[in-house]
Amino acid sequence: MTNNFNIKLRNATEQNQSLLCVGLDPDPNITPLKDIFEFNRDIIDCTQNLVCAYKPNIAFYSALGIDGYKMLEKTLSHIPKHIPVIGDSKLGDVPLTSKFHAKSMFERWKFDATTINAYGGYDSIQPFLDYSDKGIFIWCRSSNPDATEIQDLLVQPKQLRKKVMLYEWIATLANKWNTSGNLGVVVGATYPEDLIKVRKICPDMPILIPGIGAQAGSLKNSVKYGTDSSGSNAIFNVSRSVIYASEDTTNFQYATSQAAEFFKNEINSNLNKST
Repeated sequence: MTNNFNIKLRNATEQNQSLLCVGLDPDPNITPLKDIFEFNRDIIDCTQNLVCAYKPNIAFYSALGIDGYKMLEKTLSHIPKHIPVIGDSKLGDVPLTSKFHAKSMFERWKFDATTINAYGGYDSIQPFLDYSDKGIFIWCRSSNPDATEIQDLLVQPKQLRKKVMLYEWIATLANKWNTSGNLGVVVGATYPEDLIKVRKICPDMPILIPGIGAQAGSLKNSVKYGTDSSGSNAIFNVSRSVIYASEDTTNFQYATSQAAEFFKNEINSNLNKST
């Protein structure tokens, strides 16, 4: 199945010839401009021809209170309408709460997609899946070093006759739950061997891949193992290495554009080598 998010993502990917997603994660302590919206505006203006999506992480805005939400609203209004926006929230709770989380992300903020966690099981994510025209990315294998403490736990679900790692089971459930074709998974570039396993479990689902750049995830291996058999269905997110490419308040836009173009070209170059 193809939903509105998938169509929008595919069109933006083809128009810009890019699988790069830029994370709009402004930290007021290090942004070249103190006005967060003006900073985001300049980032968008100099990268909109180089990306397939943008991904604001909600934490960076909620930490600033009401002003932060106002800046997020202005930022979303400035993003060209043909480029999909992924609201990175990793929400997930009991069904009633998830219903309002989903309403917030998709009706209030009008994100094209969001990230969620599946700790509560299917009924906790169903309210998100009910928005069949939106994209849903389940947090499967996170990019941080201590992810192994929990995500590598061996589990033996009653449906299986063998033990698997928890992140593998989450990927298996995601594949099962993807009845409307609007579900994907998040797998960090810092775990390329695990990316192989998840892609095998979810051969046709989109994978959101953070961890390239500042977290030193392997771009080459992420492209090789993260894309599907047709060399697509992967979104490579880079945040800090693009938006903080320069601290120069008078010239950071150029550095940002150069950094985004570098990652876009590197992804495409490795994509060509792997197909």
